[in-house]
Amino acid sequence: MARDFKTIGVVGLGTMGSGIAEVLARSGLSVIAVEIDADGMARGRGHIEHSTARALGKGKLDEEGRAGLLGRIRYSTALPDLAEADLVIEAIPESLELKAELFAELDKITRPDVVLASNTSSLSVTEIGVHTTRPGKVVGMHFFNPAPVLRFIEVVRTVVTEPDVIDDVVALAGRVGKEPVVIGDRAGFIANALLFGYLNHAVRMYEQRYATREDLDAAMRFGCGYPMGPLALLDLIGLDTAYEILDTMYHQSRNRLHAPAPLLKQMITAGLLGRKKGKGFYTYDAPDSPTVVADPPGLDTSTVDSSPARPVRVVGVVGTGTMATGIAEVFAKSGYRVVLRARDLDKAKASLARLGKSLDKAVVKGKLSEEDAEATLARCTPVVDLAELSEADLIVEAVAENLAVKQAVFAALDEIAKPGAVLATTTSSLPVIECAAATSRQTDVVGMHFFNPAPVMKLVEVVATIATSPEVVATAHAVCSTLGKHPVHCADRAGFIVNALLFPYLNDAVKMLEAHYAGADDIDTAMKVGCGLPMGPFELLDVVGLDVSLAIERTLYNEFREAGFAPAPLLEHLVTAGRLGRKTGKGFRDYT
Repeated sequence: MARDFKTIGVVGLGTMGSGIAEVLARSGLSVIAVEIDADGMARGRGHIEHSTARALGKGKLDEEGRAGLLGRIRYSTALPDLAEADLVIEAIPESLELKAELFAELDKITRPDVVLASNTSSLSVTEIGVHTTRPGKVVGMHFFNPAPVLRFIEVVRTVVTEPDVIDDVVALAGRVGKEPVVIGDRAGFIANALLFGYLNHAVRMYEQRYATREDLDAAMRFGCGYPMGPLALLDLIGLDTAYEILDTMYHQSRNRLHAPAPLLKQMITAGLLGRKKGKGFYTYDAPDSPTVVADPPGLDTSTVDSSPARPVRVVGVVGTGTMATGIAEVFAKSGYRVVLRARDLDKAKASLARLGKSLDKAVVKGKLSEEDAEATLARCTPVVDLAELSEADLIVEAVAENLAVKQAVFAALDEIAKPGAVLATTTSSLPVIECAAATSRQTDVVGMHFFNPAPVMKLVEVVATIATSPEVVATAHAVCSTLGKHPVHCADRAGFIVNALLFPYLNDAVKMLEAHYAGADDIDTAMKVGCGLPMGPFELLDVVGLDVSLAIERTLYNEFREAGFAPAPLLEHLVTAGRLGRKTGKGFRDYT
């Protein structure tokens, strides 16, 4: 017979605990909310009152509903008040010692049949449960922050958790409007195991001065559609919390990619814990405020070089594929005269026809007037002879992602381009310096990695080689701004910013699936619902193409030689079997 949870205890009324109490009370359950002292209890009550007031203001709750919700929560500073609870959820600080001590006390206070749950995000539920006389009734219930908003919950079973306990907790999660996924007891579970490796990698990039904090965050927001950049997210989570999660994961996995970046420890020691302290990777106008303000004087934040940009009026685009056509459209829409070079006249006409079709769609959607569409098309001149690009101020190469092909293009451009012309490659993974080396003007070569579809995606990665002139970088930056794009700057290293952060995370997801820890659907749900990402890792891999993904992962591994970057064997096997994703109708999933 299923348990009927009517009264639920919540221990710890920080951001998470108060959010959990609100979720339970909103669903009609009676809540006993316990804090260590009167000040903590008052803060927790304040969190709930403030949160429900905001829900009231947004029309998500009416006065009667709010009053009922608040009336179902009883506050206390005495653990013995939990004697009448049917389930107790612990949400105290992420310390195994503290949690073990609490569970030992709860074991004495509550009835033997009462389920004890931990909201831990990284610690072993098994290690917590052994401090009770009922390890079979101990379970993990990992809510996500903010608990009243995010629907995902990880239900963590240990090797001794009783099956009926899991069933009853899953039913409760559904009752309070959450989407539960049942998983085993492993550090980081699903979401944090994938998320924190990515966050740690971003810290290392920042630590190495590879890119600024603003560019790292903007790259993932504009390039991947993530709701927050990695460093802003770390500030929200709390750097001390992130460090503890990473440290726990590292001690279990021994994966060097989980070893907390040294910068995290330094920032924690300096008291830079993130939003809760008003300072972390960014500076905020007050503790717990989301409003970023200028850094105090003297704090070093690397900025773009202030060199003058070269004038650009005529732009050459080499290539006629999807990216080349999209890039030509972007430049022509912004008023540049575009010379679109194709290998033959038929390809040139086909590319121009695709461009016209794209403009027609924009007109139908009301995003462009017919006059502007006609003017845009009129600014595009298709050519076959490469010499027709001799007057271009900027030439953008957008041919196949093959180094030999790109080098041949750059060698040819070197002969016909006028002095001072900027030569740009749109490569997403190849070394820009290898393209530059094919010319006698390495200082004029830069990477301009547009994202697909170019007319829609705002991000452009501006990649400077060790030889690129500051003037050329400034020119690429200025052109991006004119195009309405958001430029981010990085050095010439495999994966640049986005792919270097994205693909190790995708690879980790494949390894998790390969280990049978969780299914593709559960992993995708965890990252979409729990972390707010626009797509789950397996959805994204099937869209990108498993062969393309494997090539990028091999490039990253060959450059950095990180064991954790080695492509998952499962990915290699799927590619060998011809399961390349949506384009072949079969990848991690089958498509009709």
